[in-house]
Amino acid sequence: MAKAKVTAEIPIGVKLKHLYDLQCIDSEIDQIHILKGELPMVVSDLEDEIGGLRTRMSKLDNSKQELEKEQSNHKSNVKMAEDAIKKYEKQLEGVKNNREYEALGKEINLQRLEIQLSEKKLKEIVDQVKAKKLTLETIEEKVLAKEAELSEKKEELSKILEKTEKEEQTLLNKSDKHRKKIETRLLHAYDTIRRRYRNGLAVVMIKRNACGGCFNQVPPQLQLEIGLRKKIVACEHCGRVLVDDNIQEVES
Repeated sequence: MAKAKVTAEIPIGVKLKHLYDLQCIDSEIDQIHILKGELPMVVSDLEDEIGGLRTRMSKLDNSKQELEKEQSNHKSNVKMAEDAIKKYEKQLEGVKNNREYEALGKEINLQRLEIQLSEKKLKEIVDQVKAKKLTLETIEEKVLAKEAELSEKKEELSKILEKTEKEEQTLLNKSDKHRKKIETRLLHAYDTIRRRYRNGLAVVMIKRNACGGCFNQVPPQLQLEIGLRKKIVACEHCGRVLVDDNIQEVES
């Protein structure tokens, strides 16, 4: 009967070395993200804002055009009413009785009223069109300013991406390769701790007898245990994995 294959347990020191190496790589990636800063988000927000402003401009322009059509219709109404008045006034010259005279007078008054209403509406429309034109000019100026800002931010981002893209991809590949060396349980804990802190530090060295993450003092006895690398020790204050300053000398 064939003997079952026995997999040798990876020493704690090697596990810690793998975790620390991964942390160093991920910290380099974090630095690249810091270098990029919030530029990608700024660019995206500017594009959205410009899109929103252009949509608003389009709606305003459509509304202005509708008002201008209405303005044209009222001008036509005034012209038609004036023509009608001229016609009725000419007819007045040939009336033969009071009834015809009163009927024509009534029509003339109605047309004059129509002119008054149209002219009142025209004045309102002129004011509305003027206000919309002013708003459109203001938004257009804002769009031009935002587009200039967007162009500047895109150029800035492009330069950073050109400088860091290759380096970041190399580091990401390196990170993936190192993650495969670490058991799932430890990797999950590492990722959880990294997400907990803005600086992404999950594995830190002891510096000046203190945790390299939260800077709280680490008791001498605990430092000794960490140096022995017999078990994985977490900071009692922040939960980060602690390693001694000779961890890089461990052969993995």
